[in-house]
Amino acid sequence: MATAYQNLSEYDFNSVPDASNMTFGIVCAEWNKDITEALLKGAVDTLQRHGVKDDNITLVRVPGTFELPYAARILGEKVSPDAIITLGCVVRGDTPHFEYVCQGVTQGVMNLNLSLKDIPVIFGVLTNDTMQQSYDRAGGIHGNKGDEAAVTAIKMVAVTRELKG
Repeated sequence: MATAYQNLSEYDFNSVPDASNMTFGIVCAEWNKDITEALLKGAVDTLQRHGVKDDNITLVRVPGTFELPYAARILGEKVSPDAIITLGCVVRGDTPHFEYVCQGVTQGVMNLNLSLKDIPVIFGVLTNDTMQQSYDRAGGIHGNKGDEAAVTAIKMVAVTRELKG
């Protein structure tokens, strides 16, 4: 388990580029709201710590994690932010529903990374066996996946800009 070795909120602040001239879209699932709101807070706080103004963050809420790729695609096409962060939480239950949702959203975000022109889409989705594991990764003992997703988004915008020249 990767988070057993690293806190999701720990990173070298100086290794993250200044984001004051970057724009971000965040698509956040409402399902498992306690978790997703904590992920959202982590992501927004981290973006702001690195210079992103509130006006440069577009937030879209969707009912569940499965809907993240659809809303991210529309956001990318209509708003065209520098990067999009997807935030959601899926917890294993007693049916195969978990596998279908996780596989679908993972594939959907990956497809967006290949199809949205020059807009990286960051996978900030928790896929855990228990609610406690989710709480642990949404501001608990393992930090906050929202922080990690925001740092990744900033770095990917910088990579995109560097590669494009």
